[in-house]
Amino acid sequence: MDIIIELDDSGIVLIQRKNPPKGWAIPGGFVDYGESLEAAAVREAREETSLDIKLTEQFHTYSDPSRDPRHHTITTVYIASATGVPKADDDASVAGVFKETDLPEPLAFDHERILRDYFEYKKLRVKEF
Repeated sequence: MDIIIELDDSGIVLIQRKNPPKGWAIPGGFVDYGESLEAAAVREAREETSLDIKLTEQFHTYSDPSRDPRHHTITTVYIASATGVPKADDDASVAGVFKETDLPEPLAFDHERILRDYFEYKKLRVKEF
């Protein structure tokens, strides 16, 4: 699962990955056995960004078998809000706040597509999938 964290009105939080595949990514990770998607999202956000988040909505699920070069991985993306300053931890080496016009490169996985869908959704308030 992945979490698009909206930080006040300053932008969204992205992390630079320590581990392959390298690149900038939406915070997220794997669900532990016996854990709900929502609990995993809150945990992963805290582990990677040191932020306490509030989930605001479930955005979309992405399942293209080629979205993760390591193996077939399905992600459910949540949108969340937070306040404070993100601090990279766990498997994130850097955390930053970005707007649509200044996204870093390269983006890992299929996160360019996810973010394109997210920004379009925020403009139109319509999910087109």
